Amino acid sequence: MKSMTGYGRGECAQDGFKVTVELSSVNRKQAEVSVTLPREMELLETQIRDAINRHIARGRVNARVSLHAAEGKESARKHINHALAKDYAAEFARLAKQLKISGEVTLDQLLRAPGVFQTDEQLAESEDLWPAVEKALNQALAALVKMREREGAHLAKDLSARTGVMSAAVGKIQKQAPVTAENYRQNLLERIKSAGIENIAPDDERLLKEIVLFADRSDISEELTRLQSHFQQFADCCKSKEPVGRTLDFLAQEMNREINTIGSKANDAVISREVVTLKAELEKFREQAMNVE
Repeated sequence: MKSMTGYGRGECAQDGFKVTVELSSVNRKQAEVSVTLPREMELLETQIRDAINRHIARGRVNARVSLHAAEGKESARKHINHALAKDYAAEFARLAKQLKISGEVTLDQLLRAPGVFQTDEQLAESEDLWPAVEKALNQALAALVKMREREGAHLAKDLSARTGVMSAAVGKIQKQAPVTAENYRQNLLERIKSAGIENIAPDDERLLKEIVLFADRSDISEELTRLQSHFQQFADCCKSKEPVGRTLDFLAQEMNREINTIGSKANDAVISREVVTLKAELEKFREQAMNVE
């Protein structure tokens, strides 16, 4: 079991450059990847997304990749793209003539034009940078997954405690359920006597029919069986190596359905008290399950 929250960082220095990759993930119902790249790495976005999606099945992952001169290396060399500067100068002059604007093209204007003033990092090709990016990305992914696994272990422990409390409550309900009909019979007899109605025998057919109808309406054996089945499915999820977040969402919905049904059928103080415990623990279970991948 893994959490959907985590952080990982990786670095790789190569050929005078250093690539840094930072990954952070938060809760989302679906898998979602956001990548922030330097302009010279934009062509690598698809490869980066694919690598992340191979490791992350659920949650929003923010990836930030940066490129700079390797530590200990002198500042990156500067380059002037003379051909591009000449083209800009000609275009600027032509535009000024067409718009009938006076003045000459200045050096400052040319140096500010995109692509005229470049560094080694800007001249590097995306394909040349990919090996370093891939290595840094793999480091970051390993750290991210490790943190998500560590957080997931804590979530599994907490969720197991919640199901343990719910299972104990279900056990108490199972013990109480068989005596509910008898308690109802006794209460019904007392109400009849309080109403001043005499000559009602305990084996009176009308009384027995009412008790049978009550027992049928209040029967919760199926709901209790399904709840126990859901607890076992949760135990199986804890052993699985695959993402189980969506399964836990479904189990929480089904458990809520069974608990609500038990609460509506039960006409017993003990059972009602345990239903309150079930609902309280299930709410905590659902909140934690929302963090699971």
